[in-house]
Amino acid sequence: MYLGWLVVCGALLAGLASLATPAYAQQARPLAGDWHGTLATPANPPQLIVHIAEQSAGPLAAALDVPSQKVTGLAFSSAEMRQDSLILLSDFLGVRYAARLSADGKQLTGRWKQNGEQWPLVLQRGLPAPPTPPVRPQDPVSPLPYREQQVRFKNPDGGHELAGTLTLPAGKGPFPAVVLISGSGPQDRDESLAGHHPFRVLADYLTRRGFAVLRYDDRGVGQSGGTFATATTADFLADAQSALAFLRTQTGVQPKRVGLIGHSEGGTIALLAGAAPNPPAFIVSLAGMGVSGRELLLRQQADVLRASGLDTASAGRMRRTQQALLTVIQTTPDNPPAIARMVPLLKQASPGVPESTLTTMAAQMTSPWYRYFLGLNPAPALAKVKAPVLALNGTKDVQVAPGPNLEAIRSGLQAAGNRDVTIQQLDGLNHLFQTATTGLPSEYGQISETFSPSALQIIGNWLATHARR
Repeated sequence: MYLGWLVVCGALLAGLASLATPAYAQQARPLAGDWHGTLATPANPPQLIVHIAEQSAGPLAAALDVPSQKVTGLAFSSAEMRQDSLILLSDFLGVRYAARLSADGKQLTGRWKQNGEQWPLVLQRGLPAPPTPPVRPQDPVSPLPYREQQVRFKNPDGGHELAGTLTLPAGKGPFPAVVLISGSGPQDRDESLAGHHPFRVLADYLTRRGFAVLRYDDRGVGQSGGTFATATTADFLADAQSALAFLRTQTGVQPKRVGLIGHSEGGTIALLAGAAPNPPAFIVSLAGMGVSGRELLLRQQADVLRASGLDTASAGRMRRTQQALLTVIQTTPDNPPAIARMVPLLKQASPGVPESTLTTMAAQMTSPWYRYFLGLNPAPALAKVKAPVLALNGTKDVQVAPGPNLEAIRSGLQAAGNRDVTIQQLDGLNHLFQTATTGLPSEYGQISETFSPSALQIIGNWLATHARR
């Protein structure tokens, strides 16, 4: 699910393209070379790598890597040695780092200041040890006890083909079947994220339990055709409906026992499909949205900031800025004037960040997807859903708050007179249904578990009683 605009704990770093950096030739000077350390933020401290070059004449040159955010070679605006202290400035990030060099020249001890916050940062000379490959014990390993087919199907409305993988249990069948629908952002068929493959794990589990499973690349992603950049939730709904229609025609599948399982935005799409013509036989919403897009984005920001340890006053200022930005978007239908009104708001909240960067941020928030999502309210559709529904959320989900969203789903389905509804909060699980500590997205890749076994069992047991009727 889309993470709303945030300026906290270096969040501006995420997703930025690398900038041109100077060559770092090792020289016999006190600071030349590589330095590494961990920024002591309250939650999920990131590892930083600083490269420093001392020229024979002229100022120092320095650049930053943040491996966890895939940032490399981000040049500092200036780097200066004052007696035994190093001063690094980044106008782009709003950063000032002042540190003192140890007597043996092997350590820099100082404080990293960014956008009104500051944290200790100790840098050690040299590069960190190479990271070990992430452990993902739930990834399926061949040989698999079921059949796997590579398939393609067409969205007749969009005119593009989608590519996916269909897994079928051993035996003749026919089998009940499910389509997996991914969350927001360009996703492949495995919903790959932070070294995890949640949909591959889910498909493996369900196929072993006797269900045919179709998962597919989003339009414009992987082997699928179409364009992702201009698509909205309505377009992704059309793709999911095409997948549902395709799966009903496959040999070995019970056409009247085909349902949808969606995660995050995909969970919302599964519920919307339940109100459309030719609805699924059953629906599983995993961290799907029940409230409006605007309400979700505001709550998402508040929950992420709280979990990050930001003080109440700063979080309040950011919430007011976010509210103002969303109001501009919703009251200004044309992008150029909307962006012109948004940039000053962003500049006030993020002093020191170049206007070009703020303009890019504003443009992202006025994309077709964002505008559609902001105005989306699932309630009218929920009031028409008659299919059995299982709706799950983790109690540590900071992207889709479990309480208000599950309650909104419950209320909407009650309005439909739907009595076959199971709603459950799963203790200690995050947005990806991993057993988590903070629930923050920065923690996803640090957790070896891809999908909680207890959550998988709940899904499998519910399907066993609802997909085989």
